[in-house]
Amino acid sequence: MPGRHISEARHEDSINSRSVFLVRKIKGSDRGQLYAMKVLRKATLKVRDRVRSKMERDILAEVNHPFIVKLHYAFQTEGKLYLILDFLRGGDLFTRLSKEVMFTEEDVKFYLAELALALDHLHSLGIIYRDLKPENILLDEEGHIKITDFGLSKEAIDHDKRAYSFCGTIEYMAPEVVNRRGHTHSADWWSFGVLMFEMLTGSLPFQGKDRKETMALILKAKLGMPQFLSPEVQSLIRALFKRNPTNRLGAGPDGVEEIKRHNFFGNIDWNKLYRREIKPPFKPAVGRPDDTFHFDPEFTSRTPTDSPGIPPSANTHQLFRGFSFVATNLDQEQSVAEIRQTSTVNTIVQQLHGTNINFTDGYEMKEDVGLGAYSVCKRCIHKITSVEYAVKIIDRAKKDPSEEIEILLRYGQHPNIITLKDVYDDGKYVYLVMELMRGGELLDRILHQKSFSERETSAVLCTITKTVEYLHSQGVVHRDLKPSNILYVDETGDPESIRICDFGFAKQLRAENGLLMTPCYTANFVAPEVLKKQGYDAACDIWSLGILLYTMLAGFTPFANGPNDTPEEILARIGSGKYALIGGNWDTVSDAAKDIVTKMLHVDPHQRLTAPQVLRHQWIVNREQLSQSQLIRQDVQLVKGAMAATYLALNRLPLAPKLEPVESSSLAQRRGMMRLTSTGL
Repeated sequence: MPGRHISEARHEDSINSRSVFLVRKIKGSDRGQLYAMKVLRKATLKVRDRVRSKMERDILAEVNHPFIVKLHYAFQTEGKLYLILDFLRGGDLFTRLSKEVMFTEEDVKFYLAELALALDHLHSLGIIYRDLKPENILLDEEGHIKITDFGLSKEAIDHDKRAYSFCGTIEYMAPEVVNRRGHTHSADWWSFGVLMFEMLTGSLPFQGKDRKETMALILKAKLGMPQFLSPEVQSLIRALFKRNPTNRLGAGPDGVEEIKRHNFFGNIDWNKLYRREIKPPFKPAVGRPDDTFHFDPEFTSRTPTDSPGIPPSANTHQLFRGFSFVATNLDQEQSVAEIRQTSTVNTIVQQLHGTNINFTDGYEMKEDVGLGAYSVCKRCIHKITSVEYAVKIIDRAKKDPSEEIEILLRYGQHPNIITLKDVYDDGKYVYLVMELMRGGELLDRILHQKSFSERETSAVLCTITKTVEYLHSQGVVHRDLKPSNILYVDETGDPESIRICDFGFAKQLRAENGLLMTPCYTANFVAPEVLKKQGYDAACDIWSLGILLYTMLAGFTPFANGPNDTPEEILARIGSGKYALIGGNWDTVSDAAKDIVTKMLHVDPHQRLTAPQVLRHQWIVNREQLSQSQLIRQDVQLVKGAMAATYLALNRLPLAPKLEPVESSSLAQRRGMMRLTSTGL
């Protein structure tokens, strides 16, 4: 391939059992872009596998679809073949199924609909996929699917568009593949049904104690249909599990349109789906672009190397003639970049960084910039780049940082949530490296400004509430939204530079077994008392924003007069729900401002505004009509002292019981005992 050679790349992590490595580009307009690199040794490939490798390259070069992994380029050396593909940071669907998320029928519908479009595209090109299973369905960072691994795919070879190879993963094989009588694209729709059944029930429809029994069940066994599945789901599964492939849904002249017309998919807007305009039910926790913790540690714990390949035979050279490929949209001057080798361990914290070096090997520690109950925050400097960051150092004996890390990884890409850059773990302390908030605390900046108006206050609250609304919509409550945890990333004072920080007390909505729940699952299956607790926590977030809003408008806090007020005095005032709305700034601010403050600080959390209601309030919507006159403020230290006293008093209230997440679901345990492998005979 012109302008490229494997010497330009260095392997980072093994992320699959088939020697797939990460690659980063170092030249061109998309410097730093990561790819997955599939490496195959020519000499060790059987003739059958050589043909499949060339077929995979040919198929990938031909395919261009939003839900199919993209081949960017392919090249070869004397002894090896290299396929450079999209690197999908969300991991594989198997990982999601086995240990993290509880799906509803609506959630599964989303994944199946995207998958149906991908399969239809392959079928339209005359390609039978033949290896459909959760491990071959990857998620991008937004949660959309992409199917990968075309080593067993086949372009139909006879006039009836049939293929005859016995290949795939036994449990997902269609009957006509098992009995070797020839199969068409209809075989993929049987596998589609198997995947659907597994996602909805956590088990496979046909699985025996060994391969022989499994094959017999596929050919003859009656399907045991769980009655908790909806009638629409049962109908679609039965239509897909027709042993006569000509009777199978999707096998008729209309192809995928038969499936798209089924009642199960009745509420899918297929055009929006294709344009990726429908929001996925689950957003993977992704941090740095080179993280691989969503891939099975069985693979990522391996040390990747690229030793010279054994010289292949002359016939092999002939077979792979024309293998090299460059996607048409790539800059010919771009090349593959270097990436450090990592060693991945079992916990999320350790997997994030992956190397066995100490924090101080990579960063120079500087002065304190913040102090919490379980942690200290310091300024630090990256030794190689000299870039300044903040590092939060958490004592593992006092606080488990796993939830905070996961939330930051999953939602830290939001423009107003602090970004997690790196994580280290020395066994005693966990180091969270984050962007440095150069603008300081929100209240500091506002109270020091020469001029701060009601209109500016509305803009600040709008930005913060939009961020909180986003978190609440994802089932996340912050639970510690005091002003000291809301900072500016720079010194411009622009509301868009605001960041919500410190997610040490934040929680994601989880089921009793510790698994995360999608918004759809929450709405349909969560116990009222769980939703009540979640709603209470969300209402507490709004109350904290009400405290902040009151302080920005009044120039002083609502329930504490100064740092010397006792917790008992402050809590009594909070409990009474009484605070001043007359005198000082209150004589000049709008009635709408007083109304929104009153509704955000309502003593009854059930009557308090929600985040969406705050954003719809006239004081937010009609901001341009608000006054730009300067608001009067008290002494900065007096206000901050009173605010600190308020939250100190609140922290003396009894804490909610701590829920410990389980390590994995029953599906993970089941599939951990027997990892399915593809076969080709």
